[in-house]
This record gives sequence, structure tokens and C-alpha cells, in this order.
Amino acid sequence: MSKLLQVDFEFHGPFGENMSNALVGLAQSINQEPGMIWKIWTESEKDKLGGGIYLFEDEATASAYLEMHTARLQQMGVAEVRGQIFDINTRLSTINQGPIGE
Repeated sequence: MSKLLQVDFEFHGPFGENMSNALVGLAQSINQEPGMIWKIWTESEKDKLGGGIYLFEDEATASAYLEMHTARLQQMGVAEVRGQIFDINTRLSTINQGPIGE
């Protein structure tokens, strides 16, 4: 069953177009992660936050990615990574056009 992974962390940029240009290689590499279906990148320049919402095939692949991503971010100097794996209410999400795929 698909799992949603929500991640956020303190981030001081780049943001917007500069972020898009700087991280295109990372974005492309994320497509190769086992079990990853899609990612929505999140950013808040005002609150100095970065992160993402991911859909994974199952809890095992979501957990493995969170562990790897947390270690990668910590190597980049990020002190605290907040990650949470959620079940998806498929019926209600479908009513609201959630791109969940089953």
C-alpha cells in the first residue's frame, strides 16, 4: 500500500528559480530511488524551510529513503530533519483529485 512521506528542515536557500537551477541534478537522481512514485518540492523563503512531499510504493521504501535523505542532509549541515510517514485515505483523497495512484 502506498505511503506518503513528509519532510521539512531549516533551509537558507537558494529558493525559487535559483533553487530550480541548482538542484536539477538532485531532482533527477530522486527519480531513481527505489519505490519513489512522485515528489512535490516545498520551500518557504520567509520561514527558511525546505522539504518535500513524496509518494512511495510502500513503507519500507519510504523509510529507507527517509534514512538516506536524513543522513545526506546532515552531511550538508542540516541539524534537524523532520520526517513523517503517513497512511493515505484513498477514498477521501480520490474525491479531492489526490494524485495517489494505487
